Amino acid sequence: MSNSSSLTQFLLLAFSDRRELQLLHFWLFLAISLAALLANGLILSAVACDPHLHTPMGFFLLNLSLTDLGCICTTVPKAMHNSLRNTTTISYMGCAAQLFSFMFLITVEFFLLTIMCYDRYIAICKPLHYGTLLGSRACAHMAAAAWATGFLYSLLHTDNTFSLPLCQGNALGQFFCEVPQILKLFCSKSYIRELGVLLITACLVFGCFIFIVLSYVQIFRAVLRIPSQQGQHKAFSTCLPHLAVVSLFLSTGTFAYLKPPSISSPSLDLALSVLYSVVPPALNPFIYSLRNQELKDALRKMMIFQELFRMLFRSNKVPMFWFHFQIQSSPPVHRDIL
Repeated sequence: MSNSSSLTQFLLLAFSDRRELQLLHFWLFLAISLAALLANGLILSAVACDPHLHTPMGFFLLNLSLTDLGCICTTVPKAMHNSLRNTTTISYMGCAAQLFSFMFLITVEFFLLTIMCYDRYIAICKPLHYGTLLGSRACAHMAAAAWATGFLYSLLHTDNTFSLPLCQGNALGQFFCEVPQILKLFCSKSYIRELGVLLITACLVFGCFIFIVLSYVQIFRAVLRIPSQQGQHKAFSTCLPHLAVVSLFLSTGTFAYLKPPSISSPSLDLALSVLYSVVPPALNPFIYSLRNQELKDALRKMMIFQELFRMLFRSNKVPMFWFHFQIQSSPPVHRDIL
C-alpha cells in the first residue's frame, strides 16, 4: 500500500517491450510532433501577419493553434523520452504538471470550439449583427474567459486529484498522466471527494455540447432557407472545417472515456489515447486550411516572401523595408474567411 505522501514517481504504460518497436514509436511520434509544430506554427504566423485574417474566426483560430501546440508539447516529449531511454517512469510532480497542463489545454480547446460555433451561428443566422456581437473587444473577452475558466477548472481538478490518498500502487495504464488512470489508484473511500469535480466536468461538457448542437440546428435551418443552391453550398462550406474538428474532438474523446468495459484492453486504451490526444492537434491545421482560401493564400504568400528573402540574402541585397514590416489595419469584422 502506498499513499501520495510517500509516492515519488509513477510508472507509465510502455508502447512495447521490444526495443525495435520502442524506437519505431519514437520516430513516429517525432514525425507527428514536427508536423504538428510546423502546421500550427504556419497558421500562427499567417494569422498574425496577414491583415485579411484579422477577423473573429482568425483570432479564435490563432488561439486554437496555441492550444494544439500545447497539447503536443505536453504529452509527446515525455513519451518520446521514455521510448528512447527504454524507461517508463515519471516523477510525482512531473505527473501533476502534465495532468494540469493537458486538462487546461483540452478544456480551453473545447471552450474555443464552442465559441467558434457561436461565431458561425452569428455569421449565418444574424449576419447584420456580426460586427456588433463579435467586435474585437467581445472576441478578446470570450477568449480570455475560455483561458481563465480552463485554468481555474484544471487547477481545482489537479489539486483535488493529488490531495487524495492512493492505495493501489503507482502503475498507470496510459502513456501519459490523465485523470481516469489516476482514479484507479485511489482508495475506495476517496471517490466521494472526486464526485463533485466530476459533476462539474459533466455539466460543462454537456452544456457546451448542447450549445453546439442547438447552434448547428439553427445554422442548418437558416442555410436551407437560402433560395440558391450555390448560396447553400457556400454557407455549408464555411461550417465544414469547424464541424469536422468538433466531430474529431468529441468522437475520439467520448469513445476513449465512455467505451464499454467489456472491450477495454491496455492496447486499445493506448491506441485510443493517441487518437484523442495526439492526432487532433496534428490534423486541425490541415482541416482548417483545406477549405479556407484566405488562409491558403496567406501561407502561399509567406512561402513566396521566404524564398525572395532567401534569394536577396544570398545576393547581399536585402532592402531595408524588410525590417520595417508593419501589419495593415484589419478589414471589417463581418468579412467571412471560411
